[in-house]
Amino acid sequence: MAAAAERTVPIVQGIRDEQLADATPCAEYQVRDLLNHLFQVVVAFQGAAKREPLDMSDTPDSIAGGWRERFARETELMIDAWSEPAALDGVAPGSGLPQAVVGNLALADLTIHGWDLATATRQPYAPADGAVEALLPFMEQMAPMGRKMGAFKDEVVEAPAGAGDFERLLAFSGRKAA
Repeated sequence: MAAAAERTVPIVQGIRDEQLADATPCAEYQVRDLLNHLFQVVVAFQGAAKREPLDMSDTPDSIAGGWRERFARETELMIDAWSEPAALDGVAPGSGLPQAVVGNLALADLTIHGWDLATATRQPYAPADGAVEALLPFMEQMAPMGRKMGAFKDEVVEAPAGAGDFERLLAFSGRKAA
């Protein structure tokens, strides 16, 4: 998670105000919407690490003065929360998912939406190797459920022959690498 944050936080900090209305690979989101969602993720998953119920029902507008620095701070708080060994033990309240799965959901959002934002704002993005290694089997297993829940596109995307691990990871989430 820390390695993924090292890749995504600079992307967020590199977004210019005039790019907030730009389209993203997530058809329903403009850059601003995706930033708000990612803010919601890093804040909500801080509590999820402490077994607080995960509430993703309301996406507040977090883009106000100092949002780039605030995102970095909130992401660090999320990493700290998940760095506690007990954060991965047991079952998450409400969802019944193992805590380790919930942690991987946060890692997936940070990694994949980092790529989404980089793509939308024309910034280079290189995923953290450890994140891709951790997420690839997780995404392969979770993709069907993710599509049913609306977290991934309904359309199954096939990675091209010879695709690298990150391209395959993006395909599981319904995205095509450019």
